[in-house]
Amino acid sequence: MAKVCQITGRKRMIGCNVAHSKLHTKRDFSLNLKTKKFWSEEEQRFVTLKVSTKGMRTIEKKGLDAALKEAQEKGYVGLV
Repeated sequence: MAKVCQITGRKRMIGCNVAHSKLHTKRDFSLNLKTKKFWSEEEQRFVTLKVSTKGMRTIEKKGLDAALKEAQEKGYVGLV
């Protein structure tokens, strides 16, 4: 599966390493992704998601069910 947060839709970013001589080489900035189980009160079961730490904070703030509903509307996560 791709390195994409299922709640926020964040992906890796592409940038450059810059040496002292100003030589640029490509690099990528990876996300801090974690595979984590969350308990859904609405469905009475565990839901496993691949989320970034920002996504975890979003779930803490809005609640799992509201965050999943919003992510489904934006197309970040399929039917869970």
